[in-house]
Amino acid sequence: MTDTDFARFEKDGWSDPDIAGHYARDFARAAQAAVPDTVRLAKAGPGKAVLDLCCGQGIVTAALAETGAEATGLDFSPAMLALARKAAPGAEFVEGDAMALPFDAGRFDAVTMGFGMLHVPDAGRALAEARRVLKPGGRFVFSTWIGPGEPSAVFWCMSTLAQHGDAGVALPPGPGPFDMAGEDAVRAAFGAAGFEMAGRVRADGVWLADRPDQPIDFFREGTVRGAVLINGQSADTLARLRGIVADLVRAHCGDDAPYRIPVPSVITCGVAV
Repeated sequence: MTDTDFARFEKDGWSDPDIAGHYARDFARAAQAAVPDTVRLAKAGPGKAVLDLCCGQGIVTAALAETGAEATGLDFSPAMLALARKAAPGAEFVEGDAMALPFDAGRFDAVTMGFGMLHVPDAGRALAEARRVLKPGGRFVFSTWIGPGEPSAVFWCMSTLAQHGDAGVALPPGPGPFDMAGEDAVRAAFGAAGFEMAGRVRADGVWLADRPDQPIDFFREGTVRGAVLINGQSADTLARLRGIVADLVRAHCGDDAPYRIPVPSVITCGVAV
């Protein structure tokens, strides 16, 4: 399978209104924590043109527009764009590909990307396109989930599926969930695309859950790859996966509901040189 297979798989999945709606309702509650620093690092404000790539349901686009910036959101999912237009009625929205942007060079003062690096087949191409449409000195700000080494429901679920799930459940090859979480990887990608690192901050997102195994449901109902991986498990295997995740949640969050489950992220800024 190729990058094209992964791109089609992602686009088809995220165009499902049910998945888009569940992501916006449940999964993205953790993503909300990254929005304030994303907007701050982008230096959005009146007189600034800002592009929000992989805008999803529009939480970053809406926050950019609230600063008085000229905000444009781009996503490949019509279902997500329908949600985004309701969230940010004052912004412009475009259906398109983050690796082939339909904008002239030097059009924007800043470009943001909230967790979109997980969904593009080639992060280098997306970064190069962001650099192309930025003015010199423009800012690119993106967020991603924190990887191994930190208490995180994203890592708990993904590592549990990888280690204990049915290896026969296949996905098209694509980016790993933490490929751009480490600073060294980001510096290398930024350098290749024409950016200098200009800051990294942590955001402590949280899921409130009634059950300790509920992160499995957030992945199953509100993500594309998670739905395929989890729905492909046998009933016995899925019960075992739920038990492992529940034990991890209780170990870090205690035994009493509601569980405040950590879902940290990191926001990184680069300046176009």
